[in-house]
Amino acid sequence: MKLPPYMTGSAVRNAVEAALAEDLGADGDVTTLALVDPSAVAEGLVLTRETCVAAGVEIGRRVLQAVDPSIVCEAAVEDGAALAPGGVLLRVRGKAASILTAERTLLNFMQRMCGVATLTRQFVDAVAGTRAVILDTRKTTPNFRMFEKYAVLCGGGTNHRYGLFDRVLMKDNHRRLWREGDASRLDLAVAAARKKYPNLMVEIEIETIEELRSALAGKPEWIMLDNMTTAMMRECVAITAGRAKLEASGGITLTRAREVAETGVDAISLGCLTHSAKAVDLSLEWEVK
Repeated sequence: MKLPPYMTGSAVRNAVEAALAEDLGADGDVTTLALVDPSAVAEGLVLTRETCVAAGVEIGRRVLQAVDPSIVCEAAVEDGAALAPGGVLLRVRGKAASILTAERTLLNFMQRMCGVATLTRQFVDAVAGTRAVILDTRKTTPNFRMFEKYAVLCGGGTNHRYGLFDRVLMKDNHRRLWREGDASRLDLAVAAARKKYPNLMVEIEIETIEELRSALAGKPEWIMLDNMTTAMMRECVAITAGRAKLEASGGITLTRAREVAETGVDAISLGCLTHSAKAVDLSLEWEVK
């Protein structure tokens, strides 16, 4: 998969260099320096010990080449590919000492990204055949957002707003502190947001049918249905009748995802994709000739 625009070359490079610096400290890989012949050459495989969806193959390559540009890296699969236990993600050849120095950092990136992609794919499969897309949220690991959001794409999901700057999203706390009006007049809140940022999409969170009707009068692009029952979501879909996109959010589990999707909502947003995904068990193994 092609890296998305937010994963610029400089952003990825800076993140990789920071991760390596964290691991190497001032004295470097002292174990490898003490034990491994600096001229030794080795070949290895990055493989999975469990079923997963590949994500971060290109990032693993960049980690290796940040340590030693002479390392040869070959992607065995594309990001987004499904792998069985024993499946190979990356093949590497080069100085053994360099590969050892890069090993943990590249695995840390890739195991986390594969975990997010794998969990995302489970939700995407659960809602297959409905109109609902699976969205991520801003509940990401600090300084790791671009990698986790890209991993969501690898799993077949869709990115929601990237940060606080690229969409107006009014939640209950914003409405309670709204300085210019009645918090119950959601149409006026939508109008105020649109006046301030006419080029951005406007989304507003609602919790009741009354709030839905008020929000619809303001014509937002999106309305978030927060912690609603399935029956309430279905009623909201009927009332909205396509006048805004509807996003279901709040405590939606894998077992409930299909039921929610079948209400007719346009999207289901899930913080668990990035804050609760289990890292995939990856390893780097020497290839025996």
